[in-house]
Amino acid sequence: MKDELLRSISYFSGLDEATLEALSRVVVRRQYDAGQVIFMEGEPCAGLFIVESGRVKVFKLSPGGREQILHIFGAGEGFNDVAVLDGGPNPASAMALEPTSVLVLARPSMVDLLERYPALSRAVIENIASRARHLVSLVEDLSLRTVEGRLAKLLLEEATREVNRERVPPGLTHAQMAARLGTVREVVTRSLHKFEEEGIIKVERHKIVILDRETLEDRTIF
Repeated sequence: MKDELLRSISYFSGLDEATLEALSRVVVRRQYDAGQVIFMEGEPCAGLFIVESGRVKVFKLSPGGREQILHIFGAGEGFNDVAVLDGGPNPASAMALEPTSVLVLARPSMVDLLERYPALSRAVIENIASRARHLVSLVEDLSLRTVEGRLAKLLLEEATREVNRERVPPGLTHAQMAARLGTVREVVTRSLHKFEEEGIIKVERHKIVILDRETLEDRTIF
């Protein structure tokens, strides 16, 4: 099972079978309940984390306790690679959003693999670059888009994860949306109600259905 999961990760897809088997022997599986903290910002880096099942949010907290979600990771995705590469403390905190299983690769093992396999180093660099683009987009959204524009963009992005691209995946709460958008839950709720009154979306129990994609896309414009 570990071999199959590791093979599905872009970092490790170019490694041969023997290396993957050796890698699977050094990773450690950990289980977390919904709401359980995986690690905190500022703590020493425990290694690279790979989501086996469940979902994990990586976030930062202001001194006043306000949360900004940087990213939500699902099965097959890795996180905390920045701390693994620079050897510094965790740059953000991580928490399981639902019952979650992760594989942890300690930093010394990851560094050893990076030194021995140039293809792995290139894959990690590409992933870091992709993450940097995401953070640049996040800064752009927070600085230049209205809350309604950020919400419209979020709904469209989340809908792309579903087979039915007109439906936002269930389980995304108003509080979580607010934390990702840099606002508060009440503002998200009002904006969703406004979209619904205008016939752009339909809010049903535990799900949001996009009724007018073209108009919603127009709302994302600066």
